[in-house]
Order: sequence, then structure tokens, then C-alpha cells
Amino acid sequence: MGLFRTMEVAYNGMSASDQAGQKIYLEAARVVLYDQASQMIDLWGDIPYTEAGSLQTTSGIKNPKFDEQKALYDLIIAGLDASNTYFSTIATTPGFSKADILLKGNIDLWRRYTNSIRLRMLMRISKVNESTAQTSILAMLNNPTKYPLIDGGNLANYSPAASDVLLQQLTDNNSNLNSAFTEGSLYAPDYMLNTAMVPANDPRIPIMFDKYGKTVDGKFVPNPTYKAMPITYTDAEQQAHAGEFAIMDSVTFAQNPKLPGAVMTASEVNFLKAEAYERWGSSATAQASYELAVKQSVSFYYYLNGTNATGLKTTPKPDDATINTFATASTIAYTGSSTQKLALIYVQKWLHFGFLQSVQAWSEYRRTGYPQLNFPVGTAAGFTTPPTRLTYPSVETSYNAANYQAVKSKDTRTTKIFWQP
Repeated sequence: MGLFRTMEVAYNGMSASDQAGQKIYLEAARVVLYDQASQMIDLWGDIPYTEAGSLQTTSGIKNPKFDEQKALYDLIIAGLDASNTYFSTIATTPGFSKADILLKGNIDLWRRYTNSIRLRMLMRISKVNESTAQTSILAMLNNPTKYPLIDGGNLANYSPAASDVLLQQLTDNNSNLNSAFTEGSLYAPDYMLNTAMVPANDPRIPIMFDKYGKTVDGKFVPNPTYKAMPITYTDAEQQAHAGEFAIMDSVTFAQNPKLPGAVMTASEVNFLKAEAYERWGSSATAQASYELAVKQSVSFYYYLNGTNATGLKTTPKPDDATINTFATASTIAYTGSSTQKLALIYVQKWLHFGFLQSVQAWSEYRRTGYPQLNFPVGTAAGFTTPPTRLTYPSVETSYNAANYQAVKSKDTRTTKIFWQP
């Protein structure tokens, strides 16, 4: 926020002609700020925003108020619409293309990124303000010329590197997490692998997980199947069965120095389309978007696996027939009542977010209630169940104490974010 406020001050001090040439930088930064701020709202609710960064704007320090979360969501959704309109009127510049480490100056992708964030946010409020969400989302989906999206060109075999918004490594990441693997701290999640993926014969399993194994008589013996440790295991049981369960795949994740960060992917957007069409349009159109999103998720994860250039063995993507069978004729096939179909969308989108987009996975879990997870009951008072939001950090409650008083009553683990039904 401080950097963005500095940019605003510099921009406001320019002549009109200079502003025309520099506005593209400000608008791109604004979109990234909107994206990050929306995720902070999803975690905490009310946050300091409109008054944050006063040192840069007024040369004085003013502790910022906490802005009301719903009002901030409305502000950002409207701001993203305005940013899309701006990007639709301009072309990139050589300077911007060189400076833009996110999208390399591609204005079409900036529009798609901007609109996709807006689509995500509108769907997020749809359980508590359905009429507004429905009207705005359908207006976007019915006018792709005005509102292009990160949708992978609606192709199952799309190129994530060209279509998605990914945070590429600026330098090689040389950290090695192999020690964490051997300690068993990266075991495969129970519900994800045992309940959602194995029964469907999910083709993503071999590049998301490693069967793992244990040493017997000095020889490593791999596990025969992909199986996750039950979440109900006690510490003693976990120790007794160490090595007997699958772990996160090393080639795709832990030992991949080129693993990008995921900001927005085509699969997420098409899952959002599928939900919109199932709730407010044609179930047949929803099915097409759902199946496309599933296939694109397979393409995405095999792309991640293929980015590893360390010499570790990567895995070729299965043929189209295998992937089509998975999307249309397995346990995830788009059948049942509308409620059951929405559950399929929600679970598969949560699974797609996986490890790389944990904030989005948690937000969607709180919004939809899916997947229907069972959590062991905690023993510490006040921590028996998972939270519905994060509590404010001590640096905020201590150094912004006066403004914190206005939100103190909301600062509990069980207070819902405004979009939670």
C-alpha cells in the first residue's frame, strides 16, 4: 500500500501529457492491489485501506481506520470494472512491456486478469447478495468481448504459460525440501486423495503425489498404492505408520525450482462459469464448463510437473481419451440433482486450488461448505473447531489500538466474513 500511495503521489504531480503515458503503470498496480486487498478481506474481514499509507500522501503518520468489509468489496468490484474499461482503450508501451514482470505488457491478459478477479469476487458474494451477483456475472458471461476472461481459450489442452496469470521465478529457487519429506510432514491430505481422487482414478494423482514407502532390512520398499494417512490418526499412530502413506510429489512441487505461483488459472474461471450456469442458466452449458475446467486442471498440473528441469523424471500427460473418461464417466461425472452438481463443481475447484492457492481453497470452503470435511475436535479451549476467519495480528492491535476498538468485537475466530452464508 505504501508503494502504491507513492505511485499515486508521483502520478498526481505530473502534467496531463505525462500522466497519459504513465497511467498504465498505475492501473496495473491498482489491479494487483485490488487482488491482494480482496484476499485480505477474505481472511480478516474489515481491514485498513482507504486511510492506509498516509505517510506517502500527507507526509504525516495517521493510524488508518478499519474499512467495513462489504463496502470495500463493492469499491473493489466497481474499481475492477473501471480498470477493464481503461485497459480496453489503450495499447502497451515498450517501457511497460519491459517493466511488467507479471504479464509482460500483454494488455489483453491484463483485461482478462482484471475481469477474472471481479468474477471471483462477485461469485464470492453470491450466497448473501445473489441478485447483484447474478446480474453482474451474467452480464460478464454474455458479453465476452467487453469482459474477456482467463479461460484458456476454452481449450482443454491449453497452455498455462501463455494463458494463466502465474508468478514466475525471478531466480532459481535452490531450497531443497527433501528433509521435510523424510520427516513425513508433507503427507497427502486424507480427503483429497482417499475420497476425492482415488475413487475417480484421477489422472493428476501420479504428478501430485508420490506413493512413498519405508526402509525394510536396509532396502527401500515403495508403497503399493496411493493412500493418504487417515486424519483420525493420533500422534502415536502417525509415528507407528510412518512411511506407509503417500506424500506430495517431489518433481512437481518440493524439488521443482521453477514451480510458479498461481494467481489466476483458466480452470478456476471455468469452474466459476459452471456454477453460474448451473444456478442461473442452462445445466447443459454448466456441464460443458465443468468438464472443460476439470480437463484444464489436468493440463495445468502436468504443465507444473513439466517445468522441472533439474533432471528428475517428469511424467507425460495421459491421452485425451483417458482424460475425457475421467471428466465424463468416473465418479466425478456431472450427474444428479442441481445440488449434487454444484457439489461436484465446488469439490473439484477446491481440489484444483490444492497446495498452491490455499487462501482461495479455504475461502471457497467457507463460502460453499464443500468439501464436507470432518475435523478432529481440538482440546485447547476456544480452539476445538477450525476458525471462520483469522484474528488480527498483534502488531495491528497494539500499534493501531484506537482504531482497533471499532472492530474488536468482531475479532474472534468464529465471526463470519460478510459473504459467508
